[in-house]
Amino acid sequence: MGISKKLKVRQDQIERVKQAVIDKGYPTQKRLADNLCISRATLSPFLNGKPVGIQNFKDICNKLGVDPQEIADLEDLSDTPQDSDEEAGDPTSWFPEGALPPNSPFYLERPNTESLCYETLVKPGSLIRIKAPKLMGKTSLLFNILAYARREKYNTVYLNLGSVEKEILTGLDRFLRWLCAKISEELELKNQVDEVWNTKILGSSDNCNNYFRRHFLSQGNPPLFLALDGVDRLFPYKEWSESFLLLLRSWHEKSNNENGTTWKRLRLALAHSTEVYIPQNTKISPFNVGVPVELREFDKQQIQDLTKRRGADAWTKEQIQQLTNMIGGHPYLVQLAAYHVCTGKTSLEQLRKNASTEAGVYSHHLRSLLLMLQEAPALSEAMKKVVSTSGWVELDSVQTFQLHSMGLVKQENNYVMPRCHLYREYFHRVLCKESKQ
Repeated sequence: MGISKKLKVRQDQIERVKQAVIDKGYPTQKRLADNLCISRATLSPFLNGKPVGIQNFKDICNKLGVDPQEIADLEDLSDTPQDSDEEAGDPTSWFPEGALPPNSPFYLERPNTESLCYETLVKPGSLIRIKAPKLMGKTSLLFNILAYARREKYNTVYLNLGSVEKEILTGLDRFLRWLCAKISEELELKNQVDEVWNTKILGSSDNCNNYFRRHFLSQGNPPLFLALDGVDRLFPYKEWSESFLLLLRSWHEKSNNENGTTWKRLRLALAHSTEVYIPQNTKISPFNVGVPVELREFDKQQIQDLTKRRGADAWTKEQIQQLTNMIGGHPYLVQLAAYHVCTGKTSLEQLRKNASTEAGVYSHHLRSLLLMLQEAPALSEAMKKVVSTSGWVELDSVQTFQLHSMGLVKQENNYVMPRCHLYREYFHRVLCKESKQ
C-alpha cells in the first residue's frame, strides 16, 4: 500500500470550475469528458471536490483554462492510502486486460492503420470496416478513432453489440428502437422513440431512418461518428440481421448519392471478427463497401518499443526472436509477456519454458479457449486435426472462419495452421490427450 498521488478541487473553487465548463462551451459533462478522452466517472469527482489522479487533475484544469495550483486542495491527501500501482502513477505495472484507452503508453500504432482511419473519418458519409480475430486490438483502435473524432468536434457514440441483452435481439423493430434510444442516451438527448415511431404506416427501417434524420443528423448538428463494436454478435440472427446490415449500407450509399448534407453528417465504423454467418450478397452486405482495415501482428521493432515503454532494459534481437518463435506478434500475447517479464514477475527464459503449461502466464487464456472448443465438439475435432499436422490443413469453410475468428489459426486461402507455436503445443497436448482417454 502506497501514498496516494491525487488532488482535489478546494470547496471554495468548485463553483469556479463548474462555471469554467460552461464558459468553455461544453453543454454537458459528457462532452467535456469525451474531449478529454476520460470517463464521466473520472470527471464528476473533479467537479464535486473529490480526489482524482494528478495527471487527470492537470489535464482537466488545462482544458478549462484554470491554474491547478490556484484550485487544488492538498489537505489530508498525503495520508490517503491506495493499493493500486496504476493509481499511484506507475504505468509500467498496468496489466493487459481489456481495451487500451487512447492515452495509454502501451498503445502501439500500426503503420498506415491509424492514419488511414483518421483520413477516412473526416470524409462525409465515410464507413470504416475493422476486421480481425479476437484480442487483436479492434476495440483499442476504435477508441483512438473516437478520440480523434472528438478532437474534430464530432458527436460520438460507441456501442458494443457484444454486450446487448438477448431480449433486444428478438427482432428488427425491437433492435432498431433500442439503437435509437441508446444513441439518444449517449448524446444526452431526450428519448422520443415511442412518440415518433409510426408502426401503422412505416416499417422499422423507415422509422429508424426518420429518427436519425430528425434527431441526430438535422441541420446545425455536428457530424455524428457511430462506432459499432462486436457486429458479429448479430450474424446468427439471420431472420432480421440482414435487414439491419442493408440499412447500414444504405446510410453509406445515401451519403454518396444525395444532393443534401443530411447523411453526409454520419460517419460509421464497424468492428467484427468474421462475417461467416452472413450471405455473401454484394447488394446487401456493408462489408464490401467503405474502407477495410485489417489488424496485423506486432513486428519485432514494435515489440522492442513496448518493452522500452515498460521501463525495462531493451531486449536483444535474439530474445525477441525467441519470443516471436513462441507466440508470433499476437498483440495480447506480446503485451502479457512484456508485463510479466518487465515487472520482474518472471524471466523471459522461464516464461518461454512454461508458456504452454498450466503454470505458465498464458494458462488462463489457453483454458478459456479450450472451454470454447469443448462447447463445440466438431470445432474441437477440427482444431485437433490442425495441431496434429505439421503443415497447412484444409477444413470446411465454416470451421475455418470460426477458428480464425477465435484467433486460433492463421489462414491462407482455404488452408489453416496454428496461429503460433504456443497454440500448437498446448492444444496438441490437451486435445490429443483427451482423445486417448
